[in-house]
Amino acid sequence: MRVTTDPRIMKELLLSQIMSGIDPFAQSVQTAQQDGDGDSVFAQLLSQLTAPSLDSLNGSDDNDSLLGLDLNTGAASLQSMLGLSGVSGNAAGLLSREGDTFAYDELIQQAAAQFGVDPALIKGVIQSESSFRSDAVSSAGAKGLMQLMDGTAQGLGVTDSFDPAQNISGGTRYLSYLLRKYDGSEAVALAAYNAGPGTVDKLGIGDDQELASKLSLLPEETQGYVRKVLQARDAWTSPA
Repeated sequence: MRVTTDPRIMKELLLSQIMSGIDPFAQSVQTAQQDGDGDSVFAQLLSQLTAPSLDSLNGSDDNDSLLGLDLNTGAASLQSMLGLSGVSGNAAGLLSREGDTFAYDELIQQAAAQFGVDPALIKGVIQSESSFRSDAVSSAGAKGLMQLMDGTAQGLGVTDSFDPAQNISGGTRYLSYLLRKYDGSEAVALAAYNAGPGTVDKLGIGDDQELASKLSLLPEETQGYVRKVLQARDAWTSPA
């Protein structure tokens, strides 16, 4: 007999595991999109997989329902589970350390509307990946604001990863694809964004329940990355 678990309980269990014992302000981890996904075959597959479904998002008035997400919920419950107070102050701290992070607001809002992704989540990814530096390059070769590997960028139609407009559009498109692939689970999508969907799929992780049970099998940096982005997303949801 299949036992069905209340998704709200699973989300709390999952987040409690992700949130335990990891410094939320640790140095950003490297994006690991190269787990076999960064070659030309992946680029071709990614282009084929994202193009048809993403076309339906353009001009949609109900992008959040297409992704299975409610873009207006989750921040308060996440804050409570993290035991944080003064989230607005936390966001202000991020802004003061990183300088003019609002330079990319219009590009982020455009990508969020086009691909149906929470703009606060996009900012959380950018904050964690590059600290809003458009010229950032990781030791693994990931580039730009959302740290795209060359193969991933190629599959997304990005010709210059250092161009903020292309990088944000391509990175958000990829994040949208991962959110739909994993039925709207932000945590699983973020794990795949960092460790690569190949790693996540090989472990048989497709939803929050499976991520909760197999979280320890993911690289420690990926566990920390998921936590860091979710905290940043929460802060950007309610900035000062």
